[in-house]
Amino acid sequence: MEDGAKPRDLEDQAFRFAESVRAFVKQLPRTVSNTENVRQLVRASGSVAVKICRKEAKESRLFLRLVDAGLTKDTIVGRDKLATEGGELVLIFSSIISKSE
Repeated sequence: MEDGAKPRDLEDQAFRFAESVRAFVKQLPRTVSNTENVRQLVRASGSVAVKICRKEAKESRLFLRLVDAGLTKDTIVGRDKLATEGGELVLIFSSIISKSE
């Protein structure tokens, strides 16, 4: 494996997460409570710098929990999957930060 492969993989994983979040929020009902939560979720999911990424991944998980996912089972499953992925990113970024300090 090349030295540059891991950062690219992480960058790609973060990009796919942000893309998935954007696809997910398009399915949500447009309610007053969802409007601000979705706005914050989209911003948080697209951060790039490592320390900011960890914070924003945590916030993404929070806003995923706050959105009103409506009544469909598929939407709830999609939300839970994204929350799990956000948690994995938090762990990855935390590991990077602890190793670099």
